[in-house]
Order: sequence, then structure tokens, then C-alpha cells
Amino acid sequence: MNLETSLMGFRLRNPLIVGSSSLTGTLKNVITCYDEGAGALVLKSLYEEQIINDLQLSGEKDKNQLTDQAMQYVNSLSEGVEQYLELIRSCKSQIDIPVIASVNCFSMGNWVKFSKKIEEAGADALELNISMFPKDGSQTSASIEKAYCDIVREVRKAIDMPIAVKMSFYFTNIIRMAQDFVKAGASALVLFNRYYRPDINTDNLHMMARDTLSCPEEISLPLRWIGILSNKINCELVASTGVYDAPGAIKQLLVGAQAVQVCSVLYENGLSYISEMLSDLSAWMNRKGFNSISEFRGLVRNDPHNDLSWERIHFMKKSEGDIIKPISNL
Repeated sequence: MNLETSLMGFRLRNPLIVGSSSLTGTLKNVITCYDEGAGALVLKSLYEEQIINDLQLSGEKDKNQLTDQAMQYVNSLSEGVEQYLELIRSCKSQIDIPVIASVNCFSMGNWVKFSKKIEEAGADALELNISMFPKDGSQTSASIEKAYCDIVREVRKAIDMPIAVKMSFYFTNIIRMAQDFVKAGASALVLFNRYYRPDINTDNLHMMARDTLSCPEEISLPLRWIGILSNKINCELVASTGVYDAPGAIKQLLVGAQAVQVCSVLYENGLSYISEMLSDLSAWMNRKGFNSISEFRGLVRNDPHNDLSWERIHFMKKSEGDIIKPISNL
């Protein structure tokens, strides 16, 4: 049974990629992911915001000199980046599957600076984890979209390794944004990014995070858009969010994904679940008579009978004979 796939010029032994998270934040976990059979992995993101933590650089009286806080910022930044680069180097020395770095910044200078250092450390590819919160009502949609593409374009100019963009689903026209990311230099698109979701603890009246893990029901969003995009753009697509088992991964491959990222399910079931998913994938392929991933990738997407299914927004009650049959019995 051949589970190989390709992504950004690399041959992956299978389409399961461990997504960026604390699960990929240590060498020990990375080696475990490799031993369990992961086809590739995305290291925990290097966050500029996290590195500086709660340092406040505003209110400096002398702009010509570094204040203690500013110096602390510089030192923290350098230390955090070096720790991340060492993780890349260690991973590359221990495993032989693609190691994809991930970065999130809020200043253009550090997007470029961090990306260069990551490439020099030996990462195989870079995932740009871009997230801009539109907190200013004077910002236009066009200006926000341009800012996203500018980041991709400037990083592309600075490095040679492949770039994947982890997309948001908040854009008004996802097809247009996907096309613009490809024009800016993206080699692959990851659908979709999962953002912090705020909540309130009504006992202590403090803000808190909720829904940090995805759930299987969320698979429909990337499933729809990979189905829509897979024959509209010249770019490889990776599914992310809601993939909890082999059937979930298979569905994404059937609509055209090159690979799938798994994360939340590994928090719930442990890293050993990677090998279980691969075993279930192989069993399904054997049952269906497929010898390779390429034999069924895009099979459902390429069926013209399904064209309207991707675009339908409202549920319509129809006669039983007209109901679109879901993918079942995988």
C-alpha cells in the first residue's frame, strides 16, 4: 500500500502532518511524532508577541536611547529566537521527514528577519501564521488584504525555501485571497487557521479562552473550500481543523487536499493515534481497492454531479430522491 504524497516539492511518506502546537514544541515530542509515522510536522509557532510577553515599550522618554524595558525586549527576542532555531537544528539532526517551521509576527521587519534565520537553521519549509485583528474601523478590507499579501511577498523575496500560508476563513472572497497569496509567492495554502476564542468566567469575572481544541463537526468548513479551490488555483492545499480520524482525512483527500494537519485529536488521544489513523487509512484503501493516494485524491471533487454541493449555502428541503447523498461508509 503506497501512502506517499507530495507537498511543496517534498515526498511525504503519508499525508498526515502534525500541526503547529505545543505537541511539536519539544524535540522529544517531535521524535515521537516521527516514530508514530507522521508524514511531516509543523513546529510550534515562533510568536513575536509571546516572546516579548507583557513588555510595554510605549511611553519611552528618550527615543534615542534604549530604556531598560526596551533592552529587555531585545534580549528576550534574541533568546526566544535562538531557542527556536536550536529546536529546528535538533529536529533536523534526529528525523528525516520534512520539518516545517511556523512564525507569527506583528512587525514586517521581524517577519523577514525571523524567516531568514529559520531558513539558515535548516528548516525545510515555512508556514506563515498570519493573524491581523481588524480593530480599527477606518481600515478597509482591501488594506487588510494587502497587508497580508505584503507579508507573503516580502518573506518570499527574503528566502528560497517553500512557503505555506495558513489562511483565515474570515475573508469576504476566499478564492480571490487564495489567488493573491499564490501570486505573492505561496507554495501551499493551509485551510484554515484557528484563532483564540474569548470567553468570560462568570464566577471571578475574568476573561478566559475557550474552545481551544477543534471538534469533528468543524471539518465541513475546510472540506467545502478545498473542494471549491482545488480546481481553481495552481497551488497545493492542506486541510486543517476538524480532522479527527481516518475518515476525516480521507474526505479531505477526496476533495483534493494534498495532505491534512492533525492536532486537537492528538491532544485527546495521544501521539500514538497517528499510527492508528494511518492503519485505518490503509485498511480503507485496501477495502476500496486503491493502491495509492493519487488514485482517489480529488475523486469526489471531480465528479460534476457534486458541483452545486460546494456552492449551496441554505439547506433546502427536497424530496428524498433529490437529497444529495453524503460521503458515507468510508
